[in-house]
Amino acid sequence: MIDSLSPNHEPRPADTPVDMLVFHYTGMADAATALARLRDPEAKVSAHYLVDEDGTVHRLVPEDRRAWHAGEAAWRGHGDVNARSIGIELVNPGHDLGYRPFPEAQMRAAIALARAVIQRHPVPPRNVVGHADVAPERKKDPGELFDWRRLAGEGVGLWAEPVTADGGPAGDVLPDLLHRFGYPVSDDDPIPAVTAFQRHFRPERVDGMPDAECAARAAALLDR
Repeated sequence: MIDSLSPNHEPRPADTPVDMLVFHYTGMADAATALARLRDPEAKVSAHYLVDEDGTVHRLVPEDRRAWHAGEAAWRGHGDVNARSIGIELVNPGHDLGYRPFPEAQMRAAIALARAVIQRHPVPPRNVVGHADVAPERKKDPGELFDWRRLAGEGVGLWAEPVTADGGPAGDVLPDLLHRFGYPVSDDDPIPAVTAFQRHFRPERVDGMPDAECAARAAALLDR
């Protein structure tokens, strides 16, 4: 691990537990560009860690400090996600610059880092999320190519295997299920939250449609 400390952080609020882990992608051309921005005091953005595609991990902000990675976001009714989370950035150009799979070395490093974080902090599996999960109207990262299933198999987060929708909940109840799970669902337009859920839990088809299959997966996650 390389210390590449960023000046962009502040104290955490008193008596606020660190009980969330948020994954991002950088959405920039390369690691050097991302690292420069995350350390630029004018940019006012940061994360606790940056994981390069070759598996190199940069430590940017001490875990006891509030990094500036989630922005306007919410999860399980809590609006200040930065106050209670650890942020991990993954080097990847993202959807706008040539989104691509996350290399094996990067995935191994991210899993090892995440496992270490949840050993140090009381992060329940339901609170291991992506930036899109907590800010669905603004963000897509880390996206449908990130292997959430593999993470869950390594003890980081949750996963629901494909289940039959026969006899299960109808698609129209999906927004309510997502709200109960933790998503910030807009009453006016639930499609962003549905899309974020699909990027995380049904990556093989991301269409924003609240169908019965997604509802069955959401119900299975709530049963966990």
